[in-house]
Amino acid sequence: MDEKIGLLTIGQSPRSDMTPEMKALLGPSVEFVEVGALDDLNENEIRQLSPDSNETTYISRLRNRRSVKLSKSKLIPYLQNQLSKVEEEVSSSIVVCTGSFPTLKNKKPILFPDQVLKNVVQAVLGSGKLGLIVPLEEQRMQLLDKWGSIPVVAAAASPYEKADFEKPALELKEKGATIFVLDCMGYTNEHKQKVKSITGLPVILSRSIVARIAAEMA
Repeated sequence: MDEKIGLLTIGQSPRSDMTPEMKALLGPSVEFVEVGALDDLNENEIRQLSPDSNETTYISRLRNRRSVKLSKSKLIPYLQNQLSKVEEEVSSSIVVCTGSFPTLKNKKPILFPDQVLKNVVQAVLGSGKLGLIVPLEEQRMQLLDKWGSIPVVAAAASPYEKADFEKPALELKEKGATIFVLDCMGYTNEHKQKVKSITGLPVILSRSIVARIAAEMA
């Protein structure tokens, strides 16, 4: 019998831009059950979740392939609702977003990418400095908080648009980065290889490191 794992996106499901790369790392015995916080919302309702100037901002993808900026606080109830639903048919779940969601209530094992990334970096960084690439310029300071005492330099390049990765990657290398994290589940293996080629440094891709941990759970 296949293992069922819930994939909980903060945007809309299915995430056809993400799941094939993750599925390849988990193998044929794993079945994904995808749900999204915005699955049941129309365009006007989604617009109501736009962040105000003082709110934590996340970004995700809609079914029409457009990206959308979301307020973390406005998003949480919809995310919780979908998690509660998907847990009825899966053995474990993955939040496919690297943001922090400590208030989510779960009844079954759940994998939070932000915690995976932080602990992996702490294990391998040593005396180095983390180069963080995030989707939005306004997220640079917001996302730095989750890294705690880890020395970090950050720059922005969106995974959902045609973005320049060379400039931010070289900028972070010049600022002393010794290892990179692409801090969004939207980044692809192509983005990883691009940053690695530009800098010559190790690059951690969020979706692949999370999928490898999920494979152990399965």
